[in-house]
Amino acid sequence: MEKILILDFGSQYTQLIARRIRELNVYSEIVPFNKVPHLDDSYKGVILSGSPFSVTDENALKIDLEPIIGKKPVLGVCYGAQYIAQYYGGQVQRSEKREYGKAKLHRIFQQDGLLQDVPIDSQVWMSHGDTIMSIPEQFELLAGTESVNVAAFKSKDGAYAAPVYCIQFHPEVTHSLDGATLLRNFVVNIAGCHGEWTPKSFAEHSVAELKEKIGSEKVLMALSGGVDSTVAATLLDRAIGDNLICFFVDNGLLRKGEYQQVLDSYEHLGLNVHGIDAKNHFYEELKGVTNPEAKRKIIGRLFIEVFEAEAAKYPGVKWLGQGTIYPDVIESVSVHGPSVTIKSHHNVGGLPDKMGLKIVEPLRMLFKDEVRRVGKELEIPVNILQRHPFPGPGLGIRILGEVNAEKVKLLQDADAIYIDNLRKFGLYDQVWQAGTILLPIQSVGVMGDERTYEQAVALRAVNSVDGMTAEWSHLPYEFLAKVSSEIINNVKGINRVVYDISTKPPATIEWE
Repeated sequence: MEKILILDFGSQYTQLIARRIRELNVYSEIVPFNKVPHLDDSYKGVILSGSPFSVTDENALKIDLEPIIGKKPVLGVCYGAQYIAQYYGGQVQRSEKREYGKAKLHRIFQQDGLLQDVPIDSQVWMSHGDTIMSIPEQFELLAGTESVNVAAFKSKDGAYAAPVYCIQFHPEVTHSLDGATLLRNFVVNIAGCHGEWTPKSFAEHSVAELKEKIGSEKVLMALSGGVDSTVAATLLDRAIGDNLICFFVDNGLLRKGEYQQVLDSYEHLGLNVHGIDAKNHFYEELKGVTNPEAKRKIIGRLFIEVFEAEAAKYPGVKWLGQGTIYPDVIESVSVHGPSVTIKSHHNVGGLPDKMGLKIVEPLRMLFKDEVRRVGKELEIPVNILQRHPFPGPGLGIRILGEVNAEKVKLLQDADAIYIDNLRKFGLYDQVWQAGTILLPIQSVGVMGDERTYEQAVALRAVNSVDGMTAEWSHLPYEFLAKVSSEIINNVKGINRVVYDISTKPPATIEWE
């Protein structure tokens, strides 16, 4: 399989580079700058990312370029370009002011190779505090801007066995209007990739690899009803059939009717799934608990306990299947180490060590949108593929305060009205995630001639790409009015509906 290697120096845009290359049907792999793998024949090119660091800092991120330069075609982006320039004798210095925003390549000295089909005056996105004052003697200038003399340069013909290109701007962001063209030039024309990494090829390769890795051994896997675990389980099912044993746990915190709907979907997919009704156990343990982090930990612990109890019925199992996707992997090997914990995540952490299981993660190298495309190739139903993300602790963190069966039913009924209307109005697929939150307050209302003192709910809808940042969805007023009226008229116990218009950051998508 052809690959483009991306060395991550900590840029906020590194994942975007990988995504843009994968849009060319070429597999890209991100690794920390200081963990360069052996560049075998599968690697067709190397990209050095940007960085929040300055190459002039004492603590600048540095690597030995000799095992890379000349071995494969190289593209240095921003910090990567500055580092290459400085490494080979060019001059880089701190700018008096940071150059951030749009610029134009109004001087292009060569329009072949990297800049082929990139027009003069092409808009690019700058984000740097250092300026390349001069380039090494074995390089030549390709382009500049009004404020930067060196915006792009390349190694002279014959200087190295493989060409080196460097750009001061970020082609991976959409503000660089011809960035996709530039990346295509590097990946296809310069690195020689053929664009054969498709959802179909990924599925076929994964099934063959899983067959070889697992053989006749058994795999246990917990399913959530979401796209990641479903696609992962389907790939495993294609590889090992009934040797895949899946559990779907009803923790009492699912959406209205979801337990049976998901089980029905899995039956249609032919998966070997065992439903487990554990809701009363969860309700009992959550009684009196109001702290959101405590609720998350209880739900996570109980999930593991329920999973362990069921798994004990299947001795001799060797593997645990998980729906881990690429952003999780990237975060775990981040240049800066694990991110600060905003909230703990609900997963099956701890099970592999306790049960002596090996991990198998069929999707660990895919982004969420790629998972959906593979799922489409596997003919997974649209209602699962396009299902909004749903938190692991479920409604347990959408009920602010203590969780009990009565509150769950109240929230389920209100949320069902909200989600059903999103579908009726054709808004469901335009929203990345939506949900209803039961607030720990009561307010005065009037119904008929009676005074009420009932609960309030908040509606939440956001648009996002990966959940790292999110903008609140501008839903039509008439839609919100209809949902509010329908909830108040049909869900006894709720007399007020509000709409959350907070972005992430500073708010989070979920309230807890």
